[in-house]
Amino acid sequence: MPQPNLEIMTFVERQILPRYNAFGQSHGLGHVQRVIRNSLALAAVTGADVNMVYVIAAYHDLGMKGPRAIHHLTGGKILMADARLRRWFSAEQLKIMKEAVEDHRASSSRAPRSIYGKIVAEADRDLEPNVVFSRAVLFGFENYPKMNEEQMWERFQSHMREKYGRTGYLRLWIPGSPNAKNLEVIRKTIDSETELHKVFSRFYKQIQDKKK
Repeated sequence: MPQPNLEIMTFVERQILPRYNAFGQSHGLGHVQRVIRNSLALAAVTGADVNMVYVIAAYHDLGMKGPRAIHHLTGGKILMADARLRRWFSAEQLKIMKEAVEDHRASSSRAPRSIYGKIVAEADRDLEPNVVFSRAVLFGFENYPKMNEEQMWERFQSHMREKYGRTGYLRLWIPGSPNAKNLEVIRKTIDSETELHKVFSRFYKQIQDKKK
């Protein structure tokens, strides 16, 4: 797997990644590290600039410090406003990187504007089934703490169908990526309400036990 410039990596690891500790587990440090790993793997497949891919992935969710609904737009502004990046990237590269952050959101109705947007959008869809299911349950705990288990289940089930179901809004942009196989596994689980409820109950109990 190609590696980014060591100077850029040092800057990101010291100045950017720690900011994810403020976003909770569902969008925290573990999530951005997975997106970076996925992005670098896709850069190797597509031949994209590894330094651009790395920084886009590192900045992609910084907008979570504000309203979630516009976090992709906020993240693009944060990247573009960071003058430190001009040390390594041209104005044209930064524009592409900003647009890639803006285009990464799963609910976007249009295709990303560049291969860089497609890479981070695809990398952000970490579709390892247990990661998808556990993050969705965890998000409920973090954002709807007053819900009881039945309400959490209804929210979880609705979210799963709306985003990952066979008529859901999730789109994959890079043919042949590992995400396609994982998405089919997720969809088969969603197809069976009984199986989906088993998955929900398992992660609900795990998270609840950790909170005790």
